[in-house]
Amino acid sequence: MARSSSGFVFGLTVAALATVGFLGYRASVTAPAGFGKPQASASPTAAVPGAPGAQRNPGLPPAASGAGERVVYSVGSDRVWLVDARNQVLRSFTVAPGNVDPAPGVYGVTSRSNSAIGTDGTAIEHVVRFTSVEGVPIGFSAAVGTSPAAPDPTVRTGGIRESRKDGAALWEFATIGAQIAVIP
Repeated sequence: MARSSSGFVFGLTVAALATVGFLGYRASVTAPAGFGKPQASASPTAAVPGAPGAQRNPGLPPAASGAGERVVYSVGSDRVWLVDARNQVLRSFTVAPGNVDPAPGVYGVTSRSNSAIGTDGTAIEHVVRFTSVEGVPIGFSAAVGTSPAAPDPTVRTGGIRESRKDGAALWEFATIGAQIAVIP
């Protein structure tokens, strides 16, 4: 009996190690290029005024924003890039963020709504959510009609507002599970 149970334990150990190895491999494959490396190693010619980490060539996504098809959102420059699988920028546009920012990192689209009411009471469309911060949902959306001139600073909002045209493009591009790379 002891011999049989030790073989069973050995089999479980092998299976557990194989699973951990596989998950480690998947994490390394999906991590953004340069993840974990000091930012000082980035090319000094990559910066563009108003867009930290962006390339001089507008057809390329920001440096250290990952690889493959993704949405890149720069918190510092309030800009979004829609990047295809060949690492080419399909569209880039400015956004107006709420007062709660996501931390830099890689996220996946978790939910979408064709229309909703934002936490600031504004009617919105093409809502693409990808995380939350202390219970405040964070996502992209386009205001329907006009937004209030000055949002209430006491209301915590995670809506990253874009034009309706840009919102429609992001809606088509970023389906459930799509990668969102947030950079400084």
